[in-house]
Amino acid sequence: MSGGADLTAAAQIAAAVRRLAASREALTADLVALFAAEIAPLQHDDPMRTLLAASTDESVAAGLYVLEQGVDPRLLGAPPAALAYARRLAQRGIPVSALLRAYRLGHAAFIEAALSELAADPDCSPAETAAAGVHLLRVSTAYVDSVSELLVGAYEEERATWTEHRSFVRTARIQALLEGGPVDLAATETALGYRIGQTHLAALLWFDAPAAEPGEQLRRLEQLTAAAAAVHGGQHLFLPTDEASASVWIGVPDELEDLDDLVKVLGAPAATPGEPAPRVALGRPEFGAEGFRATHRQADQARSVALAAGPAAAAVTSFSDVGAIALLCGDLAATRVWVADTLGALAVDDEDTERLRETVRVFLNLGSSHTAAARTLNLHKNSVQYRIAKAEALRGRPFRTDRADIELALRACRVLGPAVLRPPT
Repeated sequence: MSGGADLTAAAQIAAAVRRLAASREALTADLVALFAAEIAPLQHDDPMRTLLAASTDESVAAGLYVLEQGVDPRLLGAPPAALAYARRLAQRGIPVSALLRAYRLGHAAFIEAALSELAADPDCSPAETAAAGVHLLRVSTAYVDSVSELLVGAYEEERATWTEHRSFVRTARIQALLEGGPVDLAATETALGYRIGQTHLAALLWFDAPAAEPGEQLRRLEQLTAAAAAVHGGQHLFLPTDEASASVWIGVPDELEDLDDLVKVLGAPAATPGEPAPRVALGRPEFGAEGFRATHRQADQARSVALAAGPAAAAVTSFSDVGAIALLCGDLAATRVWVADTLGALAVDDEDTERLRETVRVFLNLGSSHTAAARTLNLHKNSVQYRIAKAEALRGRPFRTDRADIELALRACRVLGPAVLRPPT
């Protein structure tokens, strides 16, 4: 292709890219959904999905910039969010092939969208559109090739560092316990420095956003775990998941029922004002090897509730408090429909309706007694009667029907909030 033809193609591509940039947010969302559907290792939990979305958005933005400005893609470097995502994949042991496949799929989808914009330009002849398409493919391929090489380098460097940071022997022992297969308990206890034949309390700890200084958040989580274990003078086992999260087991007294002291330590605000505190999900105290697995499974279910509830969730989410709600988090879309069917217009996310839901919850918990509810809520009995009548009108049928469903739906609204409520109209 001649120099003049290249300039013409570049100008046509720049115009098409400017139009494509207007829908960048939608394009990014489509790509993230594509990766999750096509690449099993990239079916992430919420924090990792957020990192993937940031990486994808920055990569799309950089690709658009390269095409619009005509810069050499080799001089641009890899987007910071893409580098951070590649490092996090390395920490979690997700193969680099999954990352490279995401870039191949993303490149193909990006090319398709850009070619559609070129074809829609009425001022371009078929020959000019074809020439611009060739130029588009050449430049975008050079960009993807350059970025992929940088990301693989970052991945391999982080993987080597992470391998040194954690013991694969410890990880393998813990994984064998969690999988429930045959385990040499004596050898496992020796390798872990932790007694399996005791009562365990599992916790999952994580930060929603990574710290600027690598390793700082893991140090904080280790300190917090040690402080929690010291409450009852027990052992603890700490397993990093990545640089911002960890799985923890704490040895607790066999008869322990009240977790308030532990929750107080784990949920304490950061020592430095404005510094983010970690979020915590707790299982229940359980005994022995089976208990080691069970309490970790419960903590994972409690974490699903905390993630679904979002920023409104408490600093510490305990399975004992949200066990039934955890089951509803398996399909939030279906749960949202069920809550709306059960509560009617009482499932709206505004302050007035929330006040009515809380009145109904207390009323039902106290045996449908207006007097007891008024005493608990510090209201006049007539006010409680008025609120209950108004809530029934919003629901569309009395509370004496489907009572068990109503109580569970109200609890889901209280714990999950906007995740299962309808926005106000």
